[in-house]
Amino acid sequence: MSSESDQAMSGGELAPDDAKLVTLARGARGRVSAAEGAAVRDETGRTYASASVSLLSLHLSGLQAAVAQAAASGARGIEAAVLVVDHGSADAEGVSAVRDLGGVGVPVHIVNASGAVTSTTST
Repeated sequence: MSSESDQAMSGGELAPDDAKLVTLARGARGRVSAAEGAAVRDETGRTYASASVSLLSLHLSGLQAAVAQAAASGARGIEAAVLVVDHGSADAEGVSAVRDLGGVGVPVHIVNASGAVTSTTST
């Protein structure tokens, strides 16, 4: 597990554990050509990645879907989250889902399609 000080390195670069989340989120998004891809890391270091889901009867943002996978797998906390999106901001419901499982202070890195961090918010 990484501490909060390990989440981002100096100079705006992501720590290796968070860079791995970027790779997973980009892959999840690309596999299905979704609007969003997301990945989260739980309190034990396990990772979960998902794309946004848009069905007639079910709509989940990438963050919501990744948090749902983590919760369904028994995660009891989230250390960090990454969202890959073109429009440049995280949906409030997705950030709320991260907060529901991870608590206050979890970093959510917003990344563009090329993998560059455009912003970071916190739950």
